[in-house]
Amino acid sequence: MPDDPLLNRLKLRELRILLAVTRTGSMGKAAQALAISQPAVSRAISDMESALGVSLLDRTAQGVEPTPYGRALINRSLAVFDELGQGLKEIQSIADPTVGEVRICGSSATVVGIIAAVIDRMARQHPRVSFHVVTSEPAAHFRMLRERSVDIIVAGIYTPVTEVDIDWEVLHDDEMVVVAATGNPWTRRRKLELGELANEPWALLPTDTRIGSAVAEAFRAYGLQTPRTTVTTPSGHLRDTLLATGRFLTVLMRSVLQFPVRHSSLKVLPIALPATRRPTGLLTLRNRTLSPVARLFIESAREVAAPLTKRKSR
Repeated sequence: MPDDPLLNRLKLRELRILLAVTRTGSMGKAAQALAISQPAVSRAISDMESALGVSLLDRTAQGVEPTPYGRALINRSLAVFDELGQGLKEIQSIADPTVGEVRICGSSATVVGIIAAVIDRMARQHPRVSFHVVTSEPAAHFRMLRERSVDIIVAGIYTPVTEVDIDWEVLHDDEMVVVAATGNPWTRRRKLELGELANEPWALLPTDTRIGSAVAEAFRAYGLQTPRTTVTTPSGHLRDTLLATGRFLTVLMRSVLQFPVRHSSLKVLPIALPATRRPTGLLTLRNRTLSPVARLFIESAREVAAPLTKRKSR
């Protein structure tokens, strides 16, 4: 490591204080969160600014916000503390690499699909592993990885990943399908046209989501208007409840019906939705050291997805 005198003047405690100030937006709130005095917070920031010869924070009437210099130091500090935390976890896991926490982010489809299947598998094999799972739209995925708020993203890949700091791999291909409860009269039909269902009651995701917009595009591809949607909601639980009445239709990713167990109460209708096939991918931050538990999750995800990949290749 280069012998830079500045490195000897920066302390982890000061970096932690800087992160707390930018996270809370004020010196006072940071002092309260860290259980130290406000003068101690101000002194730590001042010492860093003096050592570096630049201003790290802009003081405003609304609070404080990082300068470009501060933002550069904060971004690197996040990586420093993340790597230290991962190092501590790895030390703790040397005796037993199947103990610890893994943080996963997925889409509404992958959370109830392949992610649920991997958790089910790992929970049976390694009962002392804990899982922290959140959902997010694709626009937030790269940010969450870079901020290290999650270890792994499992979600649909709608466009090629070109970011140089993101590693990704395809787990399996997926597609959207029209679904109804087994008691719905449409399930008795062997052939269906999408136009026949335009006036049926639907429970769909909003059109500002990937699946919701794809449904609208599929109808337009057939020269049809958007279906007479009775319910538009991001709530998967509500859509499932409405499906169970036997009256409503919806669109799901096919993998949702296969992971973690097959849904015998639902049936895929014989309708092709054009241009809805896309890969499900696994994304991580390049050059970030993942914990043994996170690596175990990745290996389990590959194993769970393998049958779908083999089925496609036949």
